[in-house]
Amino acid sequence: MTAPAPRAHLRKHLYIIFSEPASELAAEQRHTVHPQHLAHQYDIEARGIMFAAGPFIDEAGKTQGPGMIIIRAANEAEARAIADADPYHKLGYRKYRLQKWSLNEGSFGVKLQFSDGTCTID
Repeated sequence: MTAPAPRAHLRKHLYIIFSEPASELAAEQRHTVHPQHLAHQYDIEARGIMFAAGPFIDEAGKTQGPGMIIIRAANEAEARAIADADPYHKLGYRKYRLQKWSLNEGSFGVKLQFSDGTCTID
């Protein structure tokens, strides 16, 4: 079998923010800051900064490990400023690790139903 011809790859550089509780106490008290965190997430989504975000989950559907926020930023300093602005991080409830990522391969599908205004992402 012949190997497929090389492709150019997308090479879209994004940044991943891995966010986790700063302590056990912070994990228990995070609910007090959660609405502010969500407002921040919705804001960076609306401004086109956020590519995707969400928690990791186990087989039972329970949240585990760090949360992951993928953002568009021109450089690491800009990405760090975005992460620092999250109320979870700013107020010390969560700590984060920042990682540059190169999006090279993959796909997704979007189906829009005009008649009822629904959208399905596959």
